[in-house]
Amino acid sequence: MGYVPASPREPYDHGRMRARSHDFSIPEGVSYLNCAYMAPLPRRVEEAGIAGVRRKRDPGRIEARHFFEESDRARALFAALIGGDAAGVAIVPGVSYGLEVVARNVRPSAGAAFVVLQDQFPANVYPWRALAARAGAFIETVARPRDGADWTDAVCAAIGPGVALVALPEVHWTDGSLLDLERVAERAREVGAALVVDGTQSIGAHPFDVGRIRPDAVVCAAYKWLLGPYSLGFLWLGERFRDGEPIEHTWIGRGGSEDFRALVDYRDDLREDASRFDVAERSNFALMPMAVAALEYLGELSVGAVRAHCSGLTRAIEAEASTLGAAAPAGPRAGHIVGLRLPEGVDGARVHEALRARRVHVSRRGDALRISPHVYNDGEDVAALLEGLREALRA
Repeated sequence: MGYVPASPREPYDHGRMRARSHDFSIPEGVSYLNCAYMAPLPRRVEEAGIAGVRRKRDPGRIEARHFFEESDRARALFAALIGGDAAGVAIVPGVSYGLEVVARNVRPSAGAAFVVLQDQFPANVYPWRALAARAGAFIETVARPRDGADWTDAVCAAIGPGVALVALPEVHWTDGSLLDLERVAERAREVGAALVVDGTQSIGAHPFDVGRIRPDAVVCAAYKWLLGPYSLGFLWLGERFRDGEPIEHTWIGRGGSEDFRALVDYRDDLREDASRFDVAERSNFALMPMAVAALEYLGELSVGAVRAHCSGLTRAIEAEASTLGAAAPAGPRAGHIVGLRLPEGVDGARVHEALRARRVHVSRRGDALRISPHVYNDGEDVAALLEGLREALRA
């Protein structure tokens, strides 16, 4: 028998947090287990965006300070989330932009190697392929261990003399496989390689501390586990890259940009902190209030509580799915994502469509059926997923 909640619509409770579906506008009868694809907006984030649009329709209400205050509030909130300093945070439109900032400031020698993972998200591969082509370097891809071994061991073994850059996620986007970034960072420092982390599938749902890991750069999109808007993200830079060259030269990235009267007194000096790397028009008057509201809400929940809640749900899914022949990845896995490999011969596309017809939303990524709950999910969502899987696998 599958996992069933105690009573209809009874919130799933594993002792840390009760489901917060009332904070979101997910329609009744929909089981949205797909945060790794795109998070639904908390109601307060939606309201902040609407208020921002309404403010923009009356530009006389927008003062010079509004170009800075909300952006600085957002960067401070993100810095607090990752245990970093706000001076190290740049505001970017997406992961690829942030990684291109890093790529602009890496100086590899000919023959150097860049280490990535097998089936890594393409935004964290293409910049390094382009840089490798320009610099005469090459990409070394670390294959997924076939015997259930810890992927971290294979990554550390690949980091040797001649490696200039290690560009990784903490959590693999297809199935939730988890790397020990402290070990990876220590090995990268031993050989002098830069560690660049795409935290899009981990930050906000899995504890991340730049003081503990000591990466050289961390980039994160806002629209997944940060519960924020699309077309916005954050880039934290360590000392290796903080005084580097931006990829665009904006007025707001220059010294003294707060003084609008003096903008005609052109200056060559960039801002002294990571805001020199901010995207042009970073002060988006709808998106920025949404990002602030989302990060404030996430701070109220706490990442530890989010992780515990999601882990309780994915453990229940993993345990029952295994009885149906659907296996989670071997080795360490993050608590908020589980990628199920379906039994041999089963058409994953058919299973995915069967679940969608039941209004159960998950993703197919690589060869995995990826399931990624959040605080709006409860035991009934788990039951709906498992019932749909059971029926689809019998068909």
